[in-house]
Amino acid sequence: MPQALARIVEQVHAARAAGRALDIRGGGTKAFYGEAPEGAPLDMRPLAGITNYEPSELVVTARAGTPLAELEATLAAQGQCLRFEPPRFAPGGTVGGMVAAGLAGPARAAAGGVRDHVLGATMINGRGEVLAFGGRVMKNVAGYDISRALVGSMGVLGAICAVSLKVLPIPPARLTLRFELDQAGALARVNDWAARPLPLDASAWWDGMLVVRLAGATAAVQAARAQLGGEAVEATLAEDFWRGLRDHGDEFFAGAAKAVQGGAALWRLSVPLTTPALELPGEQLIEWGGAQRWLCTSAAPALLRETARRAGGHAVLFRSRDKSCGVFAPLAPAAERIQRELERAFDPDRVFNRGRLYPEP
Repeated sequence: MPQALARIVEQVHAARAAGRALDIRGGGTKAFYGEAPEGAPLDMRPLAGITNYEPSELVVTARAGTPLAELEATLAAQGQCLRFEPPRFAPGGTVGGMVAAGLAGPARAAAGGVRDHVLGATMINGRGEVLAFGGRVMKNVAGYDISRALVGSMGVLGAICAVSLKVLPIPPARLTLRFELDQAGALARVNDWAARPLPLDASAWWDGMLVVRLAGATAAVQAARAQLGGEAVEATLAEDFWRGLRDHGDEFFAGAAKAVQGGAALWRLSVPLTTPALELPGEQLIEWGGAQRWLCTSAAPALLRETARRAGGHAVLFRSRDKSCGVFAPLAPAAERIQRELERAFDPDRVFNRGRLYPEP
């Protein structure tokens, strides 16, 4: 057992014996997300390093404290990437935090989310045991896939130690197009395109402008460009736009951050991509072909959650100074029962991240 891992296990045993909670920490770039956890910090950054990388096999294994920037640079040197484009809200984010938060960037609708790329994981449970799940190849799981259950768990099941991830080649060609359309027109357009064999990689609509990214083989991108029309965006400007969207540094999210300081809230609504325009107060930015809708508003949380529920989705309070309404949408009874049973199985004494996913009763 690596020395850094042994020290972390010792901290877990000591906390459990004393009845104390631990707050799992990486780079702290997503500390704003979720509820406020109880407990002393458990720093996972010493448990760092890429332990296995086989470019020809499209698989990489990295410890939880590995800086995300280091992992992405290593992959880029081999012409590969994390196709789900994990957001980097600030420098210092780690691989463990990426998995625990489960957030994906602009290419999510085309490439899948974090869960779709996790092949295996090791973790420390609430008893201080080091457990391994999955592996380093596809189709290696029988029964409940715990490694993927860790994605988006916000640390309430245990501390992630390492993960094996599927990686993919960087697309050989990319092209960004923009179209002046209202919200309804933009949604109709991207839904029509989604039904066609087009290399549509990402889309975003805001303030009367639809921006789409094509990615894939050069011939396919050029053929799609001829079909779709629109105005081509210069490559450097396009790269800056998608990076800003991914990392929440663009104009919409910068404005939302200021509005949050003034008492508004930034919500993330997940709905079926064919959902029509949602008539809600505030400013909206739409991604993932209509499936992800960001809303900066001062509207009542109950209105937003009910609107998302009726559309077949849910609403998450992403950024706000007031979280009294709860960050995550309440679970359906069956889903809540499964969640609670998992928590009891892996962390019966609630050592890890108490209250981070849902407030303590």
